[in-house]
Amino acid sequence: MAISGSPKKMAEDIAGGFFSLSPPVLKKYTPADLKVILNNLQLVQREIRQTQVPLEDVQQVKAKNMRLSRMNQAEMVLRSYCKKKRIPL
Repeated sequence: MAISGSPKKMAEDIAGGFFSLSPPVLKKYTPADLKVILNNLQLVQREIRQTQVPLEDVQQVKAKNMRLSRMNQAEMVLRSYCKKKRIPL
């Protein structure tokens, strides 16, 4: 099944906590789609890391770290799913 909507928007939704990746969700995507999703996850992760937040603002630092944590978890789920199904990335 093709990716509905923009893959970058999907990655941003994952970072925001509105969408999560799991093996049943990944099952409907082709190997090419999985590569596109992984590339966009890495792109959004880089964008999040580039944002500068003041160290005094604990709430913003916490929000940034939470977004990075969600992105890291989604990437790990995707990579382990592809490893299990022997899909090269």
